[in-house]
Amino acid sequence: MSRRWIQNPNRCADEYLDGIEDFIEFARRQNPGATRIRCPCRRCNNTLWETIENVGFHLVRNGMIETYSIWNLHGEQVDHASSSNAPRVDNVEPIVDPNDQVMGIIQDAFPFASTNINQEGEDDVPTPIDSAEFEQYEKLLKNANQELYPGCESFSVLTAIVELMHGKIKYRMSNLCFDYFLGVFKRMLPTDNCLPKDHKHAQKVLHGLGLGYEKIHACKNNCKLFYKEHETLDTCPICNESRLQRLYMSTHTATDMRWHKEKRVDDDVMRHPADGEAWKEFDRTFPEFAADPRNVRLGLATDGFNPYGVLNQHHSTWPIFAFPYNLPPWKCMKKNT
Repeated sequence: MSRRWIQNPNRCADEYLDGIEDFIEFARRQNPGATRIRCPCRRCNNTLWETIENVGFHLVRNGMIETYSIWNLHGEQVDHASSSNAPRVDNVEPIVDPNDQVMGIIQDAFPFASTNINQEGEDDVPTPIDSAEFEQYEKLLKNANQELYPGCESFSVLTAIVELMHGKIKYRMSNLCFDYFLGVFKRMLPTDNCLPKDHKHAQKVLHGLGLGYEKIHACKNNCKLFYKEHETLDTCPICNESRLQRLYMSTHTATDMRWHKEKRVDDDVMRHPADGEAWKEFDRTFPEFAADPRNVRLGLATDGFNPYGVLNQHHSTWPIFAFPYNLPPWKCMKKNT
């Protein structure tokens, strides 16, 4: 069966779509019962696993790797007898240079840094560059080109940090655990290595890679987002609930907001975040803030935020939840059922 369709630039052509169906059927036959297979699209590059349905979608959207004409990573056996000059193909993952991936991330975050050449070969009009943004770009570029230690060819400083942060998120490591292993790795490397000493310093190096955020308010009844044409509204257009919740307008709520300081029983029993060591350490570190019990202690939670897990995600939105821990436990926490 001819596989010339892989090189067809028109991914809407019948030949190309029929070829994708042939590949999907082949993968199902070779991997019976499998729900996920390697995705051979140009973005996933056979390094990421997707559902078979998503693989078909990726191949239409991104195209198949043009050199992947022998589907050995999906169960095809190489027929050496049919071509005596055919090189041996082993069932191994293709090597992806992490340094190239990181440089791609930098180019995405700072598109002005890419050299734009028009069809006639002349330089395009340069894009205006903010001085602070350019300084951030230079710092990242320096870390991307700096060896992790003298003589290290596999990892730059930036590549090493991205790889480690990837593992931290993927395996749900706490900051304390990450700091421990980062210290172990730093002691294992030559003494003149440039690996950051802890998570805080690693984040400083990564600052500027486009991991910013835009705050979008939501109605407390989940009716509507205060977004686009609703951005300037003060009340929900559906339920008329106020967008601004003033915790100290009610005398009852105001009393509850001071509960953690005025009514909480301090008997070394863990009933509320205020009983924890993290809360007490915060009070010791910021005594002026802790002196006023009306100051709001916010807890922050998110779901799915993984900037270092899959670097080629096609969305950049995550739900963010903030809730005041000043309140008594029966108002700021929910008992597991």
